[in-house]
Amino acid sequence: QVTVVESGGDSVQAGGSLTLSCTISGLSFDGYAMGWFRQAPEKEREGIAAIRSDGVTYYSDVVKGRFTISRDNAKNILELQMTSLKHEDTAMYYCAAGPRRADVCSPLYRWSGWGQGTQVTVSS
Repeated sequence: QVTVVESGGDSVQAGGSLTLSCTISGLSFDGYAMGWFRQAPEKEREGIAAIRSDGVTYYSDVVKGRFTISRDNAKNILELQMTSLKHEDTAMYYCAAGPRRADVCSPLYRWSGWGQGTQVTVSS
């Protein structure tokens, strides 16, 4: 059974920074691509960052240059460093595991192990 726990969400001012963490158990972490997703109220869940098992990273245009995804295969930890936060970054953030060659544009049905999410609120 795959267990995913996201953490690190908080309320911050616009322009601030946060680092989200995700721990995953129940799968061979280094055999999967990992992704960060977010869902704002009344909007669809969207992929924002992904990292393959070999470290290759992908970002959506809305976060490119501001967010950095990283993984520690030895500790089964995924992180998302977020800087220059904007009000429109307010959302529930989730992580998930995907096929080895998945990227940020891979459809949601290809990702699995969704956790409860962690809330990020950015006030302007």
